[in-house]
Amino acid sequence: MGGYFGVAKHTDAISDVFFGTDYHSHLGTRRAGIASYDKEIGLQRDIHNIQNAPFRTKFEHVFEEMQGCSAIGVISDYDPQPLLMRSRWGAFAIAFVGAINNAKELIDKYLADTQGHFSAMTGGAVNGTELVAALINRGEDVVSGIQLAQKSIDGSATILLLKDDGNIIAARDPLGRLPVVVGRAEDGYCVSFEPFACRKLEYEIIHELGPGEIIEISADGYHQLAAPGKEMKMCSFIWSYYGYSGSTYEGVNVEVMRYRNGEIMAKADEAKGRTCGLDYVGGLPDSGTPHAIGYANASQIPFGRAFIKYTPTWSRSFTPTRQEDRAKVAKMKQIPVPELIKDKNLLFVDDSIVRGTQLKGTVDFLYDNGAASVHMRSGCPPIMYNCKYLGFSRAKSDMELIARRVIMELEGEEGFDHIDEYSDGETERGRALRQSMCEKFGFKSLDFQTLEGVIKAIGIEPCKLCTYCWNGKE
Repeated sequence: MGGYFGVAKHTDAISDVFFGTDYHSHLGTRRAGIASYDKEIGLQRDIHNIQNAPFRTKFEHVFEEMQGCSAIGVISDYDPQPLLMRSRWGAFAIAFVGAINNAKELIDKYLADTQGHFSAMTGGAVNGTELVAALINRGEDVVSGIQLAQKSIDGSATILLLKDDGNIIAARDPLGRLPVVVGRAEDGYCVSFEPFACRKLEYEIIHELGPGEIIEISADGYHQLAAPGKEMKMCSFIWSYYGYSGSTYEGVNVEVMRYRNGEIMAKADEAKGRTCGLDYVGGLPDSGTPHAIGYANASQIPFGRAFIKYTPTWSRSFTPTRQEDRAKVAKMKQIPVPELIKDKNLLFVDDSIVRGTQLKGTVDFLYDNGAASVHMRSGCPPIMYNCKYLGFSRAKSDMELIARRVIMELEGEEGFDHIDEYSDGETERGRALRQSMCEKFGFKSLDFQTLEGVIKAIGIEPCKLCTYCWNGKE
């Protein structure tokens, strides 16, 4: 994934972009960068690897090293960015968030048509942001270039450009898969993925871009360069998992949606008699916690934190590259509360179950500390398809998804013709999937939120939501 924040002000913008970008750190763990524009210096850029240290520590010297009244920042889970580019329209800094599934085809076509070249990274790969910039440069102007790039890309592209006049161009993906909002303060304007980042920096949110809308921001205001389209397919998973609790997208707050989602799951369990005998409901921190609060509130089962993450030193379990290192870090940071575990029947709610790489360790940890039983609920349906629009998971193949692997174990490739049945817990295949996962991970019981339940919890029209990762429908 990734996130972005930009500012155009009458005063120095570096501080706001530093903190605004830092507020997007939950969206990526690999690279981060800031670009700024100053009338005397011109465009500047700073990029760092943030795999082993948070954004703040890597950019703490940016206040002495950069200056300017306009700046953009980006958290990137993939290629280093933002990049500084020169084009026939002048110089600019560019950042993008999304996914390019047809990169090879686009690169080959560009090289054949232009006899140009790209910078090569390790293994000969091309930075996706540089590819987006090259596609933009093929348009008749910046706006048509952005639209050409977005149309050419199989995937998605939400783009930020910092021009060499200090203005910022923001372009939401044509189907609005990710959010973009504009904020206003006394001395300037900002643009952001996360709305809460605007508010924390005392910007009033005044506009949410529509799908495909392109705007230009200056210190004095913003104006539309391209009108929004009518069709939207915003990622549903943004509410379930990677959106931050304080943010509201399309009028729906993340935390409130998660409470509603938990309530819906609790009522479904109550109707089936599955809530009897439970001592505590807890969340698999952090994003599972609000789902669990909603479940506890609706079921009247006490909410309890049976274990707590030790965040002062182990803030991220997924930072190490190797899975065995990530699993060890996950174990190291789980601090048990014995009084809430020993001889207790516990139900945990996770936001999702994607690859399942750490679940067995967590369940074993609870049983090792005396739990009588461990039940699991997922805040969304089984993830059956690897996201091809945003790349929110590190999984590179559908077969890395735990639901897919279990289907293969149960029925072989023929089972993939019956994914709808495996997703539905009321069918024979759906029950088999859940029972197999219980045996694999040590759950006393397991169930998933239904697709209808997630959509109900979000509360906007189903036709405006992307549910590809669950049902493969675009």
